Amino acid sequence: MQSKVALVTGAGSGIGRAVAIALAGAGYQVAIAGRRMALLAETAAAAGGSTLALSTDVTDPVAVAGMVQRTVAQFGRLDVLFNNAGTAAPPTPTDELDVEVWRRVIDTNLTGAFLCAQAAFRAMKAQQPQGGRIINNGSIASVTPRPHLAAYTASKHAVTGLTKTLSLEGRRYNIACGQIDIGNVQTNLGIPMSSGTLQADFSLKPEPTFDVKHVAEAVLYMAGLPLEANVLNMTVMATAMPFVGRG
Repeated sequence: MQSKVALVTGAGSGIGRAVAIALAGAGYQVAIAGRRMALLAETAAAAGGSTLALSTDVTDPVAVAGMVQRTVAQFGRLDVLFNNAGTAAPPTPTDELDVEVWRRVIDTNLTGAFLCAQAAFRAMKAQQPQGGRIINNGSIASVTPRPHLAAYTASKHAVTGLTKTLSLEGRRYNIACGQIDIGNVQTNLGIPMSSGTLQADFSLKPEPTFDVKHVAEAVLYMAGLPLEANVLNMTVMATAMPFVGRG
């Protein structure tokens, strides 16, 4: 059988890079997208195999459509989208949050996720055999917020709604959609967790983290399921982080 084709956004570093490498290692043909080609080149070198690097701003509808079109033109189809590109902002009290910062986070995390999912959905609906899988990168913030992260939290709550809508609408086209919610993974964004993170009582405490390879393994499992099965939502987190219950 021909290798399956995966597209990973935000693949220049962190979770996106780890997932792209894992998919390539499992035999997928992988398109990797991000804003900085130098970082994508590093991911492609680490992934090896059949990779296609695509400079893409996920907030630009034209760029996103071109990203999916080039993936399909190169590999013939699209089987998996790991909808991963995202951003955050420095912790800021909600009453002090600049609206432009709010818009930047919402545009990337929500509108960007929508645009990528929409373009992938269209491709998966049109191709033969029809169907595919979309995996959205949510966050434990999609369920439970931290203080001073209003934009990030709102964006990730909304991604959950997008995931459920895509899962529902995709049924008749053999398109599955699920979401992975990640807590305290050890990437560049996760490093501050171990030095001190704002808690619900507004104290600063260090929190445990875990290796990003376990996120890659989880996404690989979700991607590898037959289309008649779906992980609608998976949480992968540092075991001892203050998330469950009252922390």
